[in-house]
Amino acid sequence: MADSAPPPSSMDSYESVGLVPNPDGSLTRSIAFPSVAATDETAATDSAVAFSKDVPLNPTNNTFLRLFKPRLLPPNTKIPVILYFHGGGFVLASVSALPFHETCNSMAAKVPALVLSLEYRLAPEHRLPAAYEDAVEAIMWVQNQAAAEIDGGEPWLREYADFSKCFFMGGSAGANIAFHAGVRALDADLGATKIQGLILNQPYFGGVERTESELRLAEDRILPLPANDLLWALALPDGADRDHEYSNPLAGGSYQEKIGRLQKCLVIGYGGDPLIDRQRRVVKMMETRGMHVVAKFKDGGHHGIECYDPSHAEAMDDDVKDFIDSTLHNFDPKH
Repeated sequence: MADSAPPPSSMDSYESVGLVPNPDGSLTRSIAFPSVAATDETAATDSAVAFSKDVPLNPTNNTFLRLFKPRLLPPNTKIPVILYFHGGGFVLASVSALPFHETCNSMAAKVPALVLSLEYRLAPEHRLPAAYEDAVEAIMWVQNQAAAEIDGGEPWLREYADFSKCFFMGGSAGANIAFHAGVRALDADLGATKIQGLILNQPYFGGVERTESELRLAEDRILPLPANDLLWALALPDGADRDHEYSNPLAGGSYQEKIGRLQKCLVIGYGGDPLIDRQRRVVKMMETRGMHVVAKFKDGGHHGIECYDPSHAEAMDDDVKDFIDSTLHNFDPKH
């Protein structure tokens, strides 16, 4: 069993992730990826592989969906829908951040699929479960689009979406959101919308007890342990520790009996990610509960590698396409 005490560190946790705490409990986010505007058919270049546009979700919460549509669409065929959740430790980033925009852009073209990227509320201004609630609101928005498919609704979904072939996907904290969104959707009345699978890329889970990989990679350049601890402290409900059910699916919680009902799941991980041991444990737990899990754990790499390395981004797209194709290979639209 790994020691639960963190290693000594002189690192300023806030500074390491570009955060400045404000007296009112909010944050000033001083480091950001370049921001990219949506580009629909009227604004896209000739080389664009997909088009995008922003659609309001809940104006009160300033949430919206960035929709991505492949430039080249298969003839006379509707395509799957991927509801995507970006990473950032629940505290950072946006759908407009360059790596997440490009992830959705390329994935829409590669699969091909309609990709809906959710701009959810960030912590600590909006602690969990706010992001999960936004995810459920997005799921119900999709359900409403399916209900309006014949006589209204958002044109791209009305014309191109196969609502019976929906997937939830996220990277890092976004994969955590995809998992919890999947659990929350199990008992929802989704009508014609059918969730076929979950795609968890380097999912962000935590726990009080340290794993070997967390200790070995405590000074990781992407996700050092002090920064990891800080992000959970900012994201979880006040007073909660990392064994809260939002963070640690292995520590019990209200949804445990539902896990076996979840859809087929792809989990991608890298040996150079401090979270790899925890990801392996979660996969084992899922399989024990009866889930069909496709685990792709790879040597080397690091947390969020697809945001920095185009070859790994392409490999992720291939993994996602293969998973969706295999999941739908024996698809029965009646179920």
